[in-house]
Amino acid sequence: MNETVLIFGPTASGKTNLSIELAKQINGEIISADSMQVYRYMDIGTAKPTKEQRKKIPHHLIDIVDPDKEWTVSDFIQRSNRLIREIREKGKTPMIVGGTGLYLNAFINGYSFPIAAKNEKIRERLSKMETEDLHKKLQDVDADAAKKIDKNDKKRIVRALEVYEQTGVPISKLQVKRVRADGHLPLRLLCLTMDRHLLYDRISARVDKMMSDGLIDEVRSLLDKGYTKDLNSLQALGYKETIGYLEGKYGLDEMTGLIKQKTRNFAKRQLTWFKRFENVTWIDAPRTQYEPSEGTYPPAGSLLSCIFRKTT
Repeated sequence: MNETVLIFGPTASGKTNLSIELAKQINGEIISADSMQVYRYMDIGTAKPTKEQRKKIPHHLIDIVDPDKEWTVSDFIQRSNRLIREIREKGKTPMIVGGTGLYLNAFINGYSFPIAAKNEKIRERLSKMETEDLHKKLQDVDADAAKKIDKNDKKRIVRALEVYEQTGVPISKLQVKRVRADGHLPLRLLCLTMDRHLLYDRISARVDKMMSDGLIDEVRSLLDKGYTKDLNSLQALGYKETIGYLEGKYGLDEMTGLIKQKTRNFAKRQLTWFKRFENVTWIDAPRTQYEPSEGTYPPAGSLLSCIFRKTT
């Protein structure tokens, strides 16, 4: 098919299972649009596709950098561009699958590549400040950027201030849209949706499974390897809270409840991102998702007809 397929949706909505089944039916390869699945040794907390799933369908941009290495939206766009060309040269369909809104937005609507080099001294100084104070500082120098950047997104706030300090120009003025990653080929945007109460139940079940699968041991192993808690990778949802538990800041039940609450909040933010996108086909997740207790996917063809007969 002469389209690049994007599958996205809130966490725990069933993107992985749907994408694998659809990839079988359209001869696809999957490019992960998840900002945390790129990191090695971080499997349970990022809900990576299993090794068995990755054997069935080729997956890209998973387990490619160590937790102490930087991975940015610029890296994602550049690597995705190359992978899309390679997948198409094989006569297969590229599929972008994930829930990182910043990555998806850059892919769909275009991305401005770095407009100022990173400056570690400036970053280190700014990173020592409280996020709230940084956001107020950004409001003073770049009100437009402050409106667009979440007030809790310290990494992006620091970057905006870093650019301003180096150039004297607000980052919102320097950013100019580039042609979107996939060039002029058509995109097929598929977003999974479901009843919010059902989604929250699934989030709760997922967190419980992460705990039983060994999230605490995974985080302890990362720390034993020498990866420090201040790394961007270990600020990820689930990892930061688990480190807090290991440091004795709160008990097991409190940690688990905190991860569940923050994951629900994250799902809300994801949906806010996705509602901005145009020409999206919204898929009722329970109708397309594989549940092991309920049998198998629809036979070949019916899943395709279910998805591609829908209109925006």
